[in-house]
Amino acid sequence: MRPQVISLKHIIFVFVGLLCFTPLLSAPLALLIGLAMALAGFVPTHINLQALLKKSLAWSIVGMGFGVSLTAALNSSLTYLPLLAISIIATLVLARVGTAVLGIEKPTGQLIGAGTAICGGSAIAAVAAAIQAQGKHIAVALGCVSLLNAVALWVFPWTGQLLGLSQHQFGVWAALAIHDTSSVVGAASAYGREALELATTLKLTRALAIVPLALFFSWVFARQSNQAGAVKTKASVPLFIVFYVVAMLVAHFFPQGEAVYGVVFDLAKRLLVASLYLVGATLSIATIKAAGARPMLLAIFLWVFISSGTLAWVYYLV
Repeated sequence: MRPQVISLKHIIFVFVGLLCFTPLLSAPLALLIGLAMALAGFVPTHINLQALLKKSLAWSIVGMGFGVSLTAALNSSLTYLPLLAISIIATLVLARVGTAVLGIEKPTGQLIGAGTAICGGSAIAAVAAAIQAQGKHIAVALGCVSLLNAVALWVFPWTGQLLGLSQHQFGVWAALAIHDTSSVVGAASAYGREALELATTLKLTRALAIVPLALFFSWVFARQSNQAGAVKTKASVPLFIVFYVVAMLVAHFFPQGEAVYGVVFDLAKRLLVASLYLVGATLSIATIKAAGARPMLLAIFLWVFISSGTLAWVYYLV
């Protein structure tokens, strides 16, 4: 096998990535620099950034579990569970209507709806397996969600500051309205620690809906294929959510390690910044082109709906 050549561009890319572990780079700035690196061709093509991103994001979330109060997490999840359910169902229904009105291919519309309603790329992957979506459908949905995730990381903190949202209000809003966990945590970390803890917990509660949603779409697909009862899709809870809960349990029942937990929490936040740098580096002109006009219009409509609806609720009722 021909050895890969390490160029100056690749060295610069890695060096900037290491800067993410210092206070010099914030989460939004890291994402923007990562995007600039991708557009300038500084990203090493022989490195699987998607796999690296998946692992770094998972570890950062698990690490932040050591800084979240178990009691507060349970209370907030139970308090906002009805709102979570309503927003998810409403988004999926609107996605179905919008798909028909705009004349978008049904699998594409279903994937965009799932990604907007629950957990971005993770939900898209789960539902894609359930409905046996083609690669083109997955690419379009991921393109739309990725672009809006990048926008959210900048727009949400700015809007929160403009409206004078408290950290509690912002945490709830970010968890309900932003697609991917990475952007939720990134936006909340830029707003404050209370916002970060609440947003992370509520977002992971929202992500649990991946399981029933994937099973539902699998059941519907089987019926439409005249194969009722032949559901083979396996839907499971992402492991990083399980370990996040374990981290909270450890911090709760073994408080004598508080000093260590604080260090782990701070390191996890810096790892999140590095993860968002990788998010930016995985975006490209091809991603933007893959989104397409009508699917992008549907994604924007759904996002504006869930963002404005939950913002109004948070602003006036929380």
